[in-house]
Amino acid sequence: MSWYVYLLSCHDGSYYTGITTNPERRLKEHNYDDKKAAKYTRGRRPLKMVYFELCQSRSEAAIREYEIRKSSRKVKLELAQSMLAYIPDESSN
Repeated sequence: MSWYVYLLSCHDGSYYTGITTNPERRLKEHNYDDKKAAKYTRGRRPLKMVYFELCQSRSEAAIREYEIRKSSRKVKLELAQSMLAYIPDESSN
């Protein structure tokens, strides 16, 4: 099973990092499902996925999640910028 680490941009300008097996489903849960959304993200909607990375195992994803969480805001912005061509801007629809 493939695991992903992802970075969400929150409405208040902060970032949230997590892991999942399905990034699209997880983003919907964070944005619309109060029972499955992380407590941190519930009050910071709408959220936008700005980065994701494929990992080979859950443990690899968890290690990478920790690295990203501990990274500076500058590093998180760089990660988000690196994915601009791959993640569509929903506001242009």
